[in-house]
Amino acid sequence: MYFAKHPYLCKAIIMFDFISVMGYNMNTYLFLLFCLAVIVQLLFVLLIYGRLGFHKEKKRPGEQKGVSILIAARNESENIFKFLPFILEQDYPEFEVIIINHQSTDDSKFILNAYQRQYSNLRIIEIEKSHHISFGKKLPLTLGVKGAKYDQLLLTDTDCQPTSNQWLKSMQSHFTNKHQIVLGYGPYSPGKGWVNRLICFDTAWIAMNYLSFAKVNMPYMGIGRNMAYTKEVFNKVDGFKSHSSISSGDDDLFIQEAAKNKNYTINIDPDSFCYSKAEESWKDWIAQKSRHYTTVPKYKVIKKMMLGIYPLSMLIMLGTFVSLLLDSNFLLIVVALFTFNLLIKWLIIGLVFQKLKESKFIALMPLLDIGYAILTPIMYYTTDKANGKKW
Repeated sequence: MYFAKHPYLCKAIIMFDFISVMGYNMNTYLFLLFCLAVIVQLLFVLLIYGRLGFHKEKKRPGEQKGVSILIAARNESENIFKFLPFILEQDYPEFEVIIINHQSTDDSKFILNAYQRQYSNLRIIEIEKSHHISFGKKLPLTLGVKGAKYDQLLLTDTDCQPTSNQWLKSMQSHFTNKHQIVLGYGPYSPGKGWVNRLICFDTAWIAMNYLSFAKVNMPYMGIGRNMAYTKEVFNKVDGFKSHSSISSGDDDLFIQEAAKNKNYTINIDPDSFCYSKAEESWKDWIAQKSRHYTTVPKYKVIKKMMLGIYPLSMLIMLGTFVSLLLDSNFLLIVVALFTFNLLIKWLIIGLVFQKLKESKFIALMPLLDIGYAILTPIMYYTTDKANGKKW
């Protein structure tokens, strides 16, 4: 009668008896390690990614205050010509677009001046060429913040195209008296070739991470091409002062300092997405990733641990799974646990990718999940992280 009322205790005893019968050899310890990895994977996916998978966007008819859109540019004449009108023609009653033209040597200045004659809400801040000024977005963004007319700031890049003319309205609607930081999503436009698909998948996976972590009150980054915050938040942490020596960090190290006391929220409304063109070659993408990795050493230990739990537990699970397939005593239970784990992750991660409008990856998610867990640490430990001084 006692065991009938406590089924979980009964299952634990059965498992203990099963292990006792098998004996405590090397494979038994591998099995226990495999079970631990499976449990960690399931808890991580259910408790963290699950929060985003079941997230529901709410309509937020708040006050439409003035917004300053900030864009740092350097030698971006083609992108400015092609994409700036999509920013300037947003459906919103009161906003300005500030382009900070950072030491450009192309035709950016002439194109901007031409657009300024056409659009009264376009402002230009010119940073003249100087050997004493380093490249990077932090200086131009700081000048943009200081020169902005409005307290609410929305950041994007010159090569970005909002998915609709409701982008500004959607991002601004998430500002409240409590929420002074809005973390949006900036996917890459789908293109041809396996490099493009890998970059798009990587971007969606990173978004799943930072948006999910924000949902569980552990924000660690946003995406610089689609993020909003107030001047007050920027000034409270002295902007980028604490990490000014690194060209990167305007979207992750800044958020780790500024996102406090739940003053942040996420926005995955499809109208708020801001697309940009992905790198076209493996070499260019690796160079881009290496710049991003320069900020990781400055992450707090707890953030590094949390970001490492999923891929590490995945690798442990895979290694022990392959080893235990050769032992007939553990074969059935190991395959059953592995399959159960796979199906749960397929469901939860699939829900997240569906919300991010990346459904094309869902069918192959189990394989992509495994491959990405193997590729990520290889890329991190083999890329040149001294590449962080470039624009």
